[in-house]
Amino acid sequence: MPVKKDDFILVDYVAKINETGAVFDTTIAEDAKKGGIFKDDTVYEHMFVVVGMGWVLKKLDNSLIGVEVDKKTTIEIPPEDGFGLRDPAKIRTMPVGKFRRQKITPYPGAQIEIDGKPAVIRSVGAGRVQVDFNSPLAGKTLVYDLTVKKIVEDNLEKIKALIHRRISNVNIEKFNLNVAEKEITIEIPEEALYLQGVQSAKRGIASDLQSFLSFEKVVFTEVFTKPSQSPSGEPPKQDGDSAGTQPAP
Repeated sequence: MPVKKDDFILVDYVAKINETGAVFDTTIAEDAKKGGIFKDDTVYEHMFVVVGMGWVLKKLDNSLIGVEVDKKTTIEIPPEDGFGLRDPAKIRTMPVGKFRRQKITPYPGAQIEIDGKPAVIRSVGAGRVQVDFNSPLAGKTLVYDLTVKKIVEDNLEKIKALIHRRISNVNIEKFNLNVAEKEITIEIPEEALYLQGVQSAKRGIASDLQSFLSFEKVVFTEVFTKPSQSPSGEPPKQDGDSAGTQPAP
């Protein structure tokens, strides 16, 4: 079955720089390890995409239409459709003192953020630092070797995929869902409540569910479970409690 616009799909891919063959992104842990880009804090799993929504590069998004499920496909993206051509105006020379004030030690090849913008240091010398604000992928032809693993058709699977897209660090099966015709209630597991940006994620989930699945009302509930008692009958120690402290007289 070929992919159509507005389909919910799960994709695996390995993305490389055409000129060097270097892997810069992938959904597959083994390929990340082989390419030397593996990160312990990254979740490696199928990428979820609603086709035509602009969640990926436009050229890649458009090229997904017509792809067959389980058929390996290679998509090449020229610089102008990827991260743009290199712009000499984005290469600037700055005094080394600017970096010291921001507690940055400049050295060639360092990837930094300065004045709120990501950049790469190209050279350091004579009290001056050359900084490149072009994307590291600017001017590169990108090659995506991808496979559409599944077209998601079940509504409950779609709901779970939309939630997981926004809160990916928590197992989706820990979210309790109560689905009615035009209303959905989502019970957020306690471990998700402490994640940075969770309120913004909830707003995004609500917007997605209303836009893609026509829910009129999205309700979030939060449940805090009382810690179980220890065998001695005393509540377990909380973080910050001092072990071995004698009770006050």
